[in-house]
Amino acid sequence: MHDLARIDLGRLTLFVTVVETGGFTAAADRLGLAKAVVSQQVARLERDLGVTLLARTTRRVTLTEAGEAFYGDCVPLLRQAEAVLDSAARDHAVPHGTLRVTASTDYAASVVAPLIAAFAAHYPALQIELIASNEVVDLVETRIDVAIRMGWLRDSSLHALQLGSFGQWLLASPAYLARAGAIERPEDLASHRWIALNLLSAPLHWQFERDGEAVPVRMRAPLRVNSPQVLHSLLLHDAGVSVLPDYLAHEEVLAGRLIRLLPEWALPRGGIYAVYPASRHLPAKSRAFIDFLKEFGAIPPL
Repeated sequence: MHDLARIDLGRLTLFVTVVETGGFTAAADRLGLAKAVVSQQVARLERDLGVTLLARTTRRVTLTEAGEAFYGDCVPLLRQAEAVLDSAARDHAVPHGTLRVTASTDYAASVVAPLIAAFAAHYPALQIELIASNEVVDLVETRIDVAIRMGWLRDSSLHALQLGSFGQWLLASPAYLARAGAIERPEDLASHRWIALNLLSAPLHWQFERDGEAVPVRMRAPLRVNSPQVLHSLLLHDAGVSVLPDYLAHEEVLAGRLIRLLPEWALPRGGIYAVYPASRHLPAKSRAFIDFLKEFGAIPPL
């Protein structure tokens, strides 16, 4: 058995081409190389193997017995290598396999799931797994292809593409306001029942801005939750005042079930990002999904 592990596969290609074209000159013409280069590389292959593969005369090149046996081994090996390379190229060009996407639980349900339904219709052969989680997981370790992350990103070695942004709305139910009183300025919030979202880095500290004026407020929070969906439900059940992303609250505001408070006062906008592992070649499935998000929008129209 030939020890092919230590052989340069490029030299195998040169050798096979010489055999198939009938000589060094024709092989050099087919490959676009100098005849001397082809001859030298085949000679090095023979030296590495320790056998003579080709019998050379001034008129022709013929296979030796050892060369004929080696040629029979080489051809299927090279065809298999070509098939593997062709398959890898197709895989990079055409979405295939399983696309794993993660997003926060609220955004996955309200925005990402409908987008994935539309994306899946474009690529019916692609398997898609949506992981709804508020944990910031290691994308490489968990084999996540694309993460949709909200807010303000930390520095990392991951690639991030901003898809859009979202507003933060101050909200309460009509029944709560009827019971607790109107909120006319940010300072009024300090005396109201605040529902704190513990996922935030500073859930009790908020800064409102209007026409260059900045008003920081520290809230009093008898209720604390770790889920935007639970916060949303508590607001609807008249439990207090808090902030939700616009994409999670706009339907309730349009329907009158929640009231947007102090709309003339701005809270910082958060970013919406597609985050994916750093790689020289982005897989076709990830590239197609990110392009889809860019084209069709990552946030619903308000």
